[in-house]
Amino acid sequence: METQNNDELLRIIDLLNTTYESEEAWHGPSVVESLRGVTPDMAGRRITPNTHSIAELVFHMTSWRIFCVKKMQGDPTFDITTPEKNFGALPDKIDDFEWEALEMELSLSQEELINELDKRDDDEFLEDIVPGRDYTYYDMLHGIINHDLYHTGQIMILKKALTFKGAGARYADDDEDEYGSPYGSSQEHDDYY
Repeated sequence: METQNNDELLRIIDLLNTTYESEEAWHGPSVVESLRGVTPDMAGRRITPNTHSIAELVFHMTSWRIFCVKKMQGDPTFDITTPEKNFGALPDKIDDFEWEALEMELSLSQEELINELDKRDDDEFLEDIVPGRDYTYYDMLHGIINHDLYHTGQIMILKKALTFKGAGARYADDDEDEYGSPYGSSQEHDDYY
């Protein structure tokens, strides 16, 4: 009886899940944690004219997860070729419904990607070339993990900047602390910023 080797596939699935939703990831906040507390108002705002909004980043992360799903399904022609497909054509003002939809689509794209990986019995496909590309599934899957982490860091910085600008919930005690912070010494600081 031949045993199937799927150790690397299981590690990739674990990394995708940890990056997406674990509260104990060693690198810091997961995608889900980074989005916790983001209001629709915050999601649609830009900190400068030449930056993406949190909503656009969520759309973008979802788009590239869908890209991975389509490639896992063997689609050689699926691509993200326009700014609208990449970051969306979202309004500057995001309402509750639009923000909830963006978050739900991201969550569904995670489920779809994991479901596609769960269909595989072994690691052999990881060395195959992605349809319509010149890199392997291994590279693509590790790439989407790195992509999520990159944009999660951006979201955390945007959240902090938008909170500073008054777009998010402010802390009740906004007196300056001993270091001149306008947030006061009662604010809990964490290591994520």
